[in-house]
Amino acid sequence: MTERLTLPPWTVLHIPHDSVFIPAAVRRKFLLTDPELDRELLRMTDFWTYALFGNGIAPSRAVVAPVNRLVVDVERFADDARETMAARGMGVVYTATSDRTQLRSAPSPSEKRRLLETWYAPHHRRLTRIVDALLARYGRAFVLDCHSFASRALPYEENPHGRRPEICIGTDGFHSSPQLAAGARWSFEAAGFDVGLNSPFAGALTPMKHYRRDRRVSALMIEVRRDLYEDEASGALIGRFGAFSRTLVGCLSSALRQAD
Repeated sequence: MTERLTLPPWTVLHIPHDSVFIPAAVRRKFLLTDPELDRELLRMTDFWTYALFGNGIAPSRAVVAPVNRLVVDVERFADDARETMAARGMGVVYTATSDRTQLRSAPSPSEKRRLLETWYAPHHRRLTRIVDALLARYGRAFVLDCHSFASRALPYEENPHGRRPEICIGTDGFHSSPQLAAGARWSFEAAGFDVGLNSPFAGALTPMKHYRRDRRVSALMIEVRRDLYEDEASGALIGRFGAFSRTLVGCLSSALRQAD
């Protein structure tokens, strides 16, 4: 792409799995040794996603989870009865690892409530405030749900034998129009990427206040295969990360312009 393309001003980035912070009190609950935890963090953390997607987005429009997903997963429903991954020990508070072994004992109701009140609720309040502000200013908002995934399926995944495209586009039947989904797929494929739609991962997040209620809020989840930009054994960046990031944002900008 020859021109510098940026995401429109009604975009908010949701970065749920970039953080590596684990509070000491929570670390003591884990049954893993330090080397085992380091391995699990490499597998489960979406390293570099803020830097990858953040080209041209002001920090005021990026909502980054404050703790690692092993503490609280802000991408999950708070109510495990609504969360399909809870059956695998990976609801809003994980009790299982990516290998499907035990991470920790199930939290008591009071401990779970404290975790949600401390980490989950403030994160989602901030996302909701930003989306509301964008709606008030522009009459619309776009939530870009930013993720990465391993080049080889991990044991916890629901679709371990499916193909691993370079880019996975996740959609929501209410918040992702066919034009938006098709535009995103076309833009990435035109840039030379192998693309999967809702495979190997599906869905797109919006604030619960707007979820399945407000069509002015649109959303896509973009999952980038990690070997495109990092050494998966160490998490270190490889190649021309800056150029790759600009291409990624350019594809998304093109898709949003097509969907307008």
